[in-house]
Amino acid sequence: MPSDATHEETLQRGLSVRREVLGAAHVDRSLTEVSDFSRPIQELVTEYVWGVIWSRDGLERKTRSLINLAMLTALNRPHEFGVHVRGALTNGATVSEIQETLLQAAVYAGMPAALESFRIAEAILKEAHLGD
Repeated sequence: MPSDATHEETLQRGLSVRREVLGAAHVDRSLTEVSDFSRPIQELVTEYVWGVIWSRDGLERKTRSLINLAMLTALNRPHEFGVHVRGALTNGATVSEIQETLLQAAVYAGMPAALESFRIAEAILKEAHLGD
């Protein structure tokens, strides 16, 4: 990312990447439902998470997605986890890679958190016609 990018350029790049990974419908819904109170956090997430970090060249999007799944499992954040399972699929992660990521998270983050992530991921994979 160029260090001389303006706030608006970074925000727009973030909006583009966020839509590519999570889907335009999800992002548009998140932004449409934003209140005056929550607008600053949505803008911060869009600009810095998506416009700065996810726009870096150092890791492929699929790798970033799998890392997110492990971290969100460890943090026990089921809503965000579900969003990022869909994003991981969009970014080319396979069912096997998602499963392996969750198994890795299980031994480092704990079984209860991983069990919950497995339940959420399995439901999303079935919805996408990729599960059993």
